[in-house]
Amino acid sequence: MPITAGICNSFKQEILQGIHEASDVYKIALYPAAATIGPTTTTYSATGEVANGSGYTTGGQNLTGFSVTLDTTTAVLDWTTDPSWPSSTFTARGALIYNSSQANRAVAVLDFGADITATNGTFTVTFPAATAAAGLIRIT
Repeated sequence: MPITAGICNSFKQEILQGIHEASDVYKIALYPAAATIGPTTTTYSATGEVANGSGYTTGGQNLTGFSVTLDTTTAVLDWTTDPSWPSSTFTARGALIYNSSQANRAVAVLDFGADITATNGTFTVTFPAATAAAGLIRIT
């Protein structure tokens, strides 16, 4: 199974259980096209992740700028700083956002739509605008 984008099913349940908090440490890990991650992913795993080295560290990096807004009737969860890896040489097709403060529980899977390669440059994941129509994580 390829990378399939979506909010993780377990996260949907866990937010109603009060497991995830704004003060937790959220991370983003990158995966190549061969990875098998999607909405049924429940926790972060290094299996299939972009290899350690060449500007990338297994486990990914911390997300910063946790923000929740309400756009009309849609709640939007966002991180205000786009994660980037400077001086990198690797290829990724998608990413897993996870909560490292809560046993590495999965939050959402991103599919970039194509392989993205950085060659001795900066690899950046650009998050969409935090709106009801485009937000990264939306509850309507």
